[in-house]
Amino acid sequence: MSEFKLPDVGEGLTEAEVLTWHVSVGDVVEVNQVIVDIETAKSVVELPSPFAGEVTALLVREGTTVPVGTPIIAIGGPTGPVVPDDASSLTEAAAEVEDLEESAEPAEQEREPVLVGYGVRTASTRRRRRKGDDQAPAPAAVPPAGTATTIERPSRPVATSGDVRALAKPPVRKLAKDHGVDLLDVPCDGPVVTRADVEAFIAGRRPEPGHVAPPAPAPSRVVSTDGDTRVPVKGVRKATAQAMVSSAFTAPHVTEWVTLDVTATMDLVERLKADRRFADVKVSPTLVVAKAVCLALARTPELNASWDEQAQEIVLKGSVNLGVAAATDRGLVVPNIPGADRMSMVELAHALGDLTATARAGRTQPAQMSGGTFTITNVGVFGVDAGTPILNPGETGILCVGQIDRRPWVVGSPDGSTERIEPRWVTTFAVSFDHRVVDGQQGSRFLADVAAILRDPALALTY
Repeated sequence: MSEFKLPDVGEGLTEAEVLTWHVSVGDVVEVNQVIVDIETAKSVVELPSPFAGEVTALLVREGTTVPVGTPIIAIGGPTGPVVPDDASSLTEAAAEVEDLEESAEPAEQEREPVLVGYGVRTASTRRRRRKGDDQAPAPAAVPPAGTATTIERPSRPVATSGDVRALAKPPVRKLAKDHGVDLLDVPCDGPVVTRADVEAFIAGRRPEPGHVAPPAPAPSRVVSTDGDTRVPVKGVRKATAQAMVSSAFTAPHVTEWVTLDVTATMDLVERLKADRRFADVKVSPTLVVAKAVCLALARTPELNASWDEQAQEIVLKGSVNLGVAAATDRGLVVPNIPGADRMSMVELAHALGDLTATARAGRTQPAQMSGGTFTITNVGVFGVDAGTPILNPGETGILCVGQIDRRPWVVGSPDGSTERIEPRWVTTFAVSFDHRVVDGQQGSRFLADVAAILRDPALALTY
C-alpha cells in the first residue's frame, strides 16, 4: 500500500484544505490522474496521483484543513493492499486530522527540510448512515506504528467506517451542498444517497427512535442564539488577511488621488474592439490602464521595486510583473503577468483575458501569484468611485481604478479662452506607495503620467 502525502504545491505553504475528491474507495487510478482538488493559501490546485492502483482509503474528509506532509489517500498495488489490523483504523484516525493542531507538540517542531508525514492520533469517526441502523459504529483505536497485516476487503456496496465520502451523483451532491447538508448525515436504504434521501432529510425527517446519530463535522458557519454568525477564516481569505495586516503595519503607506476625463480612452477602446487583431479577446479600459502603467513605470522605476529590510537596500526590478487583483468566491487573489512591459497591446490583451478567466474559475496556480512587482486593482466594477488600496506584500506601488461614468465636465480650448460644460467619461485613480522607497515627487509623477496617457492615449507615443 502507498500513501500519498499532501505536498507543498507553493512556496513554503504549510497547510491546505481538501475541497473535492474525484475518486472513491475501490476506484482504480492511474499515475497522473487527478484525484483531488485542494485549496491552499493562494489558490485551488488539482493534485494528480503519483501511484497506480486501487484506492483503499480516503484519509481526509472534504472540507478538512491538514498540514503539508499528512497522508490524504491510500492506494494499493495489484497484489492487494497492506493495511492495519482493523481496515478502518487508519482512515478513522486520519479523518480527524483537523484536530492535529491540538496535539502537545507543534507540527513546526516536527517538520524537516523534506516533506515528511506528521502521523495521526487516536480518534473516532463515523460512516454514512443507512436507514435501519441501530447505532453508530464504535470508534477504533490506531494500532502501534509498524503493526500491519493483510486483510480481506469488503465488497464495494458495503459502506465501511473507512468511507469518508458518501456515494452520490453530482446533482445530488450539489443539492446537499446548496442546503448545507453533509451527505454523511443523510440516512439511505442503499450504498448511494439519492435525491429523495436528501430532500427527505432537508424536510426534517429523522431516523427512527433509538438511533444514535454519529458526530457531525464542524459546520462552515455557526449561528448563535443572538443571530450572530461566525465564519471560519481559512485558505485564500486567511492568507489575504495575514498579508494585508503585515503590509499595512510594515510599509508606510501614502495614497494620492486624481480625477480625470477619460473620454479619449473610451473612444480608443471602441476602436480597438473593431480592430480585427483584437477580435478574439476582450478589450476594456483596464487594458489601456495596464499599458499606461507599464509606460509610466519605465519613467519612475521606484514604483516597480521592493524594499530589502535585511540588506537595507532598494531593489529596482528589471521587468514589470503586473499583478491584477481579482475577486473570487474564495477571496481576493492577485495573479500577475510576467514581463508585461515587453508586451504589445494585443499580447497584453490576451494575457489579461487568460488571467481573468483562470482566476474566476478558481484555477490560478501559486506560481502565477508570486513574483509580482506592481498591482492594479479595479473597484470600479462594483460601482465604487475610488479607494485607498493596501500594497501587495513585497511591492512598493498599487493603482486603484474607480468606476468610469458620465459626469458634467468643463471642457474648452487649451488656452482657456472658451469653456463649456458637457457630459464626459470621468474616473478617479488612487495610487498607494511605500514611502521608504518612493517619495512624494516620484509617486506624484507616476500618477500624473498614467493620468496624462488616459486623458490622451496619443501621448503614449512620447514615452
